[in-house]
Amino acid sequence: MAVIFKTEFIDNTIPNDPRLEELKYWCREFQKRNLTPLYKERSLGNLSFRIKDKHESFIITAAALALKDDLTDDSFVIIRSYDPERGIVFASGTKEPSSESVLHFSIYSKRKDVNAVFHGHSGRIIYSSDDLELASTKQFEQYGSIELVKSVLDVLGDELFLVMKKHGFLALGKNMEEAGTCAMKVYEQAQALKIQKIQSKHQEDRTSR
Repeated sequence: MAVIFKTEFIDNTIPNDPRLEELKYWCREFQKRNLTPLYKERSLGNLSFRIKDKHESFIITAAALALKDDLTDDSFVIIRSYDPERGIVFASGTKEPSSESVLHFSIYSKRKDVNAVFHGHSGRIIYSSDDLELASTKQFEQYGSIELVKSVLDVLGDELFLVMKKHGFLALGKNMEEAGTCAMKVYEQAQALKIQKIQSKHQEDRTSR
């Protein structure tokens, strides 16, 4: 599927922010737990943080990254602004930004309390979303699409974690630690639920013999 926006590079400035080291850390952690699984040598997912409180600019992972690799600063892109009328993302960097950059921009625009947006993929979380009573979009929408953005904004409210139906999840926070910790907590809950169901099934099998 084609990206829904065009990127207009203001300059080729590579992000130079001390918080990049923390973002790289969370990229590695998501990879370790398979929350950004590899598909055709690229990681499915994208992570970002707002550069300055209540401002729209943010730093996001570039498109088609393998997050298991040792990321360098040029693996990230600065998103300056977005023009929805012309479908143009204004950026700084040397690589194309993530195809979900408009989704991140829209969340930052609507939620001034959010300074980090972590998007990952986990079949375990999606499978457990109803049991865990997680906020969720109403139907599946293609990645990178305006329809996906709208579906997220429709249910965003003040949620810090939500599932995109048959797609992935979003963990939000006032900082990266909060967003990352939130994602890990939900993942652990989903894993625990899986174990609980397996144990219950074994117990049922034993009692039925």
